[in-house]
This record gives sequence, structure tokens and C-alpha cells, in this order.
Amino acid sequence: MTTHSHRKAMPTSEELNGLARAVAVESDRQAFAVLFKHFAPRVKTYLILGGTGDALAEEITQETMVNVWRRASTFDPDRASVSTWIFTIARNLRVDYFRRQDARLVYGAEEEAEAQADTQPALDEHVLARERESRVRVAMARLPDEQALVLRLSFFEERPHARIAAELGIPLGTVKSRVRLAVNQLRRLLNGIES
Repeated sequence: MTTHSHRKAMPTSEELNGLARAVAVESDRQAFAVLFKHFAPRVKTYLILGGTGDALAEEITQETMVNVWRRASTFDPDRASVSTWIFTIARNLRVDYFRRQDARLVYGAEEEAEAQADTQPALDEHVLARERESRVRVAMARLPDEQALVLRLSFFEERPHARIAAELGIPLGTVKSRVRLAVNQLRRLLNGIES
């Protein structure tokens, strides 16, 4: 895969999986460089949108990519895409960091994270693979407050919908509806910003 062109189409999932296998089997530094260039900015954006400060997001991103290099042999393309695998590493590192800082911040979040392990990174991939950090920030700022709040609590803070409903004093169905509306509105806004 040539990496000299900045306008090259994004690599396919299969190409990314192949790069991860090359890192695992051959310790291929060029393959890792391509993975790093592709995923590092997306992982950092994911962390920042989840409320992580810029410096910490950079640190966790670097640690994530080091883990990708060291643990490449554990990647199984039959279980998940390389994107899902990498975002799961980043999410787990973030959870571990906050667990060390203040255990009460992640009380109950582990169970929810496990339940969402397969779906959470898929949405991250969808948004982060297509948009730059600045576009997502602009779009998030344009969401209605109640939608932005439930999206942040559900998606970025990984809180269960039932817990959000209890904390906000609104019905569970309202939480689910607002999350769905927020995601749809975010997609529309991102398409508008891109045009």
C-alpha cells in the first residue's frame, strides 16, 4: 500500500486488517506506520469528544498505539475489525486511567462497557473515520442542549440509559429517543458541514 499520497482513499477494513496481521506476524514497521497515521488522530478525537483533556488524550492515544504494536498478535479479525479492536484498547485505557484517579467515576461503567463493546466502537468508526475533529465539534455545538447532554452521557461517558433517565428525572424511552435523534441530527449536521 502506498502512503505518499495525502488524497488516497481511506483504507478498507480488509486492508487495515491486513496491516495489523503484517505487524503481528512480521513486526512490519511500515504497516504499523500506516496504522498509526490512520488511527492516532481518530483515537485522540474519540477521547477528546469523550471529555478527556487534550494532553491526556494525546498520552492515551500514544499508549493505545504502543499496545497495538506490542499486542498485535492478539488481534483476531474473525472476532472484530481492527478499528473495533483499537478503539476498545483506547476506551479500556481511558477507563483504567479514571479508575486510578477516582474509582467512583467508573462505578458500574465496566458492565456497560462490556455490554457495548461490540457496538460502541462501530459508531466511533462511523463518525471518526469520516470526519475531522473540528467538524464533529462544530456539529456537536449545534445540537439542541437536551440531545447533546444525553449523547454525551450515553456515548462519551458510557452511562447506561436507565441511569441517565434516573439522573435526569425523565422516562427511559425519552432518553433512548433523544439519543437516536441526536445521532441522526449529528449525521445530518456533519453532512452539511462537509458539503
